[in-house]
Amino acid sequence: MLEKLQGITARLHELERALCAPETAADPKRFAALMREAKQLRPIADAYNAYQKAEADRDAARELLAEGGADREMRDMASEELHSAEEKLEQLDRELRVLLLPRDPNDEKNVIMEIRAGAGGDEAALFAARLFRMYSMYAERKGWKLEVVNASETQLGGLKEISFMIEGEGAYSRTKFESGVHRVQRVPETESQGRIHTSTATVAVLPEAEEVEFELDPADLQIDVFRSSGAGGQKVNKTSSAIRVTHLPTGMVVECQDERSQYRNKDKALAVLRARLYEIERKKQEAEIAGERRSQVGTGDRSERIRTYNFPQGRVTDHRIGLTLYRLEAVLDGDLDEIIDALLAADAAEKLQNAGETSKE
Repeated sequence: MLEKLQGITARLHELERALCAPETAADPKRFAALMREAKQLRPIADAYNAYQKAEADRDAARELLAEGGADREMRDMASEELHSAEEKLEQLDRELRVLLLPRDPNDEKNVIMEIRAGAGGDEAALFAARLFRMYSMYAERKGWKLEVVNASETQLGGLKEISFMIEGEGAYSRTKFESGVHRVQRVPETESQGRIHTSTATVAVLPEAEEVEFELDPADLQIDVFRSSGAGGQKVNKTSSAIRVTHLPTGMVVECQDERSQYRNKDKALAVLRARLYEIERKKQEAEIAGERRSQVGTGDRSERIRTYNFPQGRVTDHRIGLTLYRLEAVLDGDLDEIIDALLAADAAEKLQNAGETSKE
């Protein structure tokens, strides 16, 4: 591990020198790539520097205690410093092992999220709309940009389905564990008897695929143009700007009618299609990895129930890690960090355990 850390520190110094070079500044793509790499390595290098300092503090305290000539007050102080340095070293050792875990190459990507109403009729559609509001507010808290690609609304203000893009730093890393079945338990707005109903909605989180990562063959695409549907009045689009893209080999269909520009709608629809196909290929590759272990926080499959939102008790329960919070309204208002941090910690712990088991083998 120390050799790897020394190599990372050396690489960071190399990157910092390259970033200061005039020829790098003249090449925006290279500059951006080097900046991204440096940003990923800097937390590891900072933790390693802190580890080295704690080692030096520990050794100095040990040396002072070994001399034995100091007065009692100095020995007590040295003993306290030794204890503190050893605790710090244990903490930094754990932190470094997590930082050195293989990174998900998609973590820094933008995401495309899709929410669909599941079991529960109108109530499920209303719940899907509430989930969209939750993610919209979370994106706002993070300073991310959210754009709707396509939405199918119900007369009661619910959503049969909605697709939207989120652009921002670390968007995929913070949302990737949201994929799955979300369940709500509440007295529906459509229910007059006061009985608690259970409804569901599915969430899919797809990393945005760049054109260089997944190239679409134009011969595989059928692109149709139609007029956007709306609620009537000024919302009805008088021009044919909505786009429907059909991927002929798979039969996959993506529609986009959120923008007034036909070209913008086409770009968004192609981005969603590319992300869906990229995700299918990614899942196929992961399934082929020999000895693949199932993650503690789940596969992210949309058939897997991951979370329950219980209104009568005001609680949210994430079933993958057994986490229950009694602040439902705050979570639905976009305060998701506590849940997401716990999921990331569980994922890191599982990866560390798997790495330990692999090393024993």
